[in-house]
Amino acid sequence: MYAQVIVDIAHSQVDKIFEYSCPDNLSAGSRVKVPFGGRVIDGFVIGVSPVSSYPAEKVKPVAQIFDEPPALVPECTSLMHGIASRYRVPKAVALRLFLPSEMRLGKVHEVYKKFAVYTGEDIKLSSSAKKQAEALRFLKDEKEYDLTRLCEKFGRGAVNSLIEKGAVKTDKRKITRSPFSGLPEGVSAKVLTPAQNAALEKIESANHRVNLIHGVTGSGKTEIYLSVIAREIERGKTAIFLVPEISLTPQMLTQLRSRFGGTAAILHSGLSAGERFDEWWRLRSGEAKIAIGARSAIFAPLENIGAIIIDEEHDSSYLSESAPRYSTLEIAKMRAEYNGAKLVLGSATPSVETYAKAVDGEYGLITLTERINKKPLPEIIIADMRKEVKRGNNTAFSKALRDELDETLKSGSQAIIFLNRRGYSRTVMCRDCGYVAKCENCDVTLTYHSEENCLKCHYCGAKYRMLTACPECGGRHVLYSGTGTQKVVADLKSLFPTARILRMDNDTVTGKDGHYNILKKFASKQADILVGTQMIAKGHDFPAVTLVGIMDADMSLHFSDYRSGERTFQLITQVSGRSGRADDKGKVVLQTCSPENYILRFATNYDYSGFFKNETALRKATGFPPYSLICRVMVTSDNSENALEALKGVYFAIEELRAKFPEEFIFLNKMHSPIKKIQGKLRYQVLMRLSSDRLLERIYDAAVKYSSDSVLVYVEENPVNLS
Repeated sequence: MYAQVIVDIAHSQVDKIFEYSCPDNLSAGSRVKVPFGGRVIDGFVIGVSPVSSYPAEKVKPVAQIFDEPPALVPECTSLMHGIASRYRVPKAVALRLFLPSEMRLGKVHEVYKKFAVYTGEDIKLSSSAKKQAEALRFLKDEKEYDLTRLCEKFGRGAVNSLIEKGAVKTDKRKITRSPFSGLPEGVSAKVLTPAQNAALEKIESANHRVNLIHGVTGSGKTEIYLSVIAREIERGKTAIFLVPEISLTPQMLTQLRSRFGGTAAILHSGLSAGERFDEWWRLRSGEAKIAIGARSAIFAPLENIGAIIIDEEHDSSYLSESAPRYSTLEIAKMRAEYNGAKLVLGSATPSVETYAKAVDGEYGLITLTERINKKPLPEIIIADMRKEVKRGNNTAFSKALRDELDETLKSGSQAIIFLNRRGYSRTVMCRDCGYVAKCENCDVTLTYHSEENCLKCHYCGAKYRMLTACPECGGRHVLYSGTGTQKVVADLKSLFPTARILRMDNDTVTGKDGHYNILKKFASKQADILVGTQMIAKGHDFPAVTLVGIMDADMSLHFSDYRSGERTFQLITQVSGRSGRADDKGKVVLQTCSPENYILRFATNYDYSGFFKNETALRKATGFPPYSLICRVMVTSDNSENALEALKGVYFAIEELRAKFPEEFIFLNKMHSPIKKIQGKLRYQVLMRLSSDRLLERIYDAAVKYSSDSVLVYVEENPVNLS
């Protein structure tokens, strides 16, 4: 037999299939070690054949075989070709997506533990064998016990003597490292409302492969997702449930485990290597039927998939910003097509592109206009911060927000304060000369963190000493500009000394349990106020929260991005939805310096339809997605000369395309990237707007041609961040 192998090297020069002789029992999908170029390296078997394309004497044998069953499911070969072709990456890079990195690199393995088990054998012990007698009495009560710990308690000699005499035997068992153990199980399904039932039946009977649930916050989308999954599990199928933030996975896992028990497994980067390895194998072996996680869980090793759920489908985290730069929705469509599965998207604020496809009939559209408990959406109070300054209020809190917080705390309810940045303040500036502290490696401003009394770069992680004087002019008037989560917490403690406050951002969340522990504390009312960044903005359900404060609500309106209005609308709607989800009426205080902005008007009225019509008319007139495709070719290098040479090559290749197909180009230019340097790498770009995706393959080809060991060149489609 002969194995077709992809060697695990991410280079275009070896991006081909190699043949090796192999045992008859080797299966496609297995991981192997093979001789290659004078060394033995890892590879992936994508096929097995009784015949070879080469003379038998020239074909080398496979050196080693891993995994039983094969690590890769049969679907992987099809997906590998699709991903490699679509995103122009080597096949090995595509296959790596399907395996935990530590497993692929051989850094994590199964864990086994030995147990001492009481056999029930009746033996006689001498009066001097006191330790043996103690150990035997202990095991009679316990029945079985960790062998290592038993030896620590009573001595290895005593335990070995009991084993020799037949009173104790050892049993080696595989240990599953399970994250978030102890979650409730066995809770029955909730009774669906008529609206939820109608949505479920529409998904069940729809002619569309893809269905969008557009439901207001609190409308019961999650229960519909769970019902879709339940039906597929009953049919003997499996399911994937995606959420945008790691912070949402413990909460969603709790709901899945309570409904489906141990058949739900969690996959995300916050787990330890051992936990991720064991959860992955539970899915691959079929022990677990439901995978839940963030973006990478779309590659879960499941077969016979019946449903794929993408919650908060609008979220930008579903787009990968490292190679391969894939869209999770595109991969989900590939898997749904391969398996004949349902693909369900859900959001209170769908992306403009997704909603346009639903309106046009490409996707099925299901609309939920009311909250599950028929309660009204929270009232949004606009606080004009310009007027606050005129009144002499120079703090970060408007009078309206202070008053509402006071009432909330007095009533025993909870509040959430949201702002989209972390750290103590946004920037550090010299008031004398205007100098702003920036990272030496990245062309971005540094952020002050008071707990460590240092400046940090949020792009490369570099730390700098806090300034005592301006390095430009020597001035001593260093000003903290902007407000971060730390500063908000400090101000809240000053305003409400008795309030219990939790802070949730990338600095306070550490370890796999970081999100879960903070959210659990807040859910159990061990705190009155939760201050946080985007990770608290969506998906969470806290019945006692009756107030949400949104600081700098219009900050994202001023970004130079065609989606700034959309993102602001989504953010305000999502975070407002955390308030008033139970019996008590909710309120939102939205602090802004632009109260007259039309986006805020749509958001405060929860008018998605009005926002969508306005936004699509604007984009159609200006030629932005979904009426065009923004394409960016990025060129990065630590050598300016090499980068510019590659930039020119790519640009002239695309210029030739424009000359042949002028109708395809709305805009084309080459330039510095807005952030000129990150982690020491210079950044240039060729930016274009295209009327269709007709030329995408040729643009990818141009990028691949000029990418080298010294210059990285890659393509981004409708990039999340144009900086």
